[in-house]
Amino acid sequence: MAEPTWLAIARRSLGVAEIPGPKSNGWIRDMWHRLKGGAWYWKHFGSDDSLLPWCGAFVAHAMQAAGIEYPKQYASAKAWLDWGTPLVRPVLGCIVVFDRSGGGHVGFVVGRDSQTRNLLVLGGNQGDRVSIAPFASSRIAGFRWPPGLAVPAPFEASIPILASNGEPLSTNEA
Repeated sequence: MAEPTWLAIARRSLGVAEIPGPKSNGWIRDMWHRLKGGAWYWKHFGSDDSLLPWCGAFVAHAMQAAGIEYPKQYASAKAWLDWGTPLVRPVLGCIVVFDRSGGGHVGFVVGRDSQTRNLLVLGGNQGDRVSIAPFASSRIAGFRWPPGLAVPAPFEASIPILASNGEPLSTNEA
């Protein structure tokens, strides 16, 4: 299966990171301002990227750049559970929503770890940056595929097994 457009777009932002304190990363600020209602979110949270949860905005940014509508409440990770087509198992590029204390987290499935088989997820606000991080399967709340797009056939749906980089399971998505 070829990599979905939105995933290729998201990959281009790997390494973008928050700036702690009131001096925010201009890329993150601009991302918010390009999204519907994003300027309100940015202002409401004090224009500080280290205080504003931005995983949902990052996923919306990639979808918007690919020409795909995103949920109205995109800033809430759990809102992505009501968007698109539900999937029983992950496919490359699908959206995955996780449970976490205080809310949720959302990102894109890119593979499984070769050693632990944990899900590898490309997302924003993972360790305060755009990264690929391993996540425990026990935290998965659901998988989604963009509305109106054909879900890949089962034989195309396997996700890649990627070499482990030894990174610990993600625990910092706030």
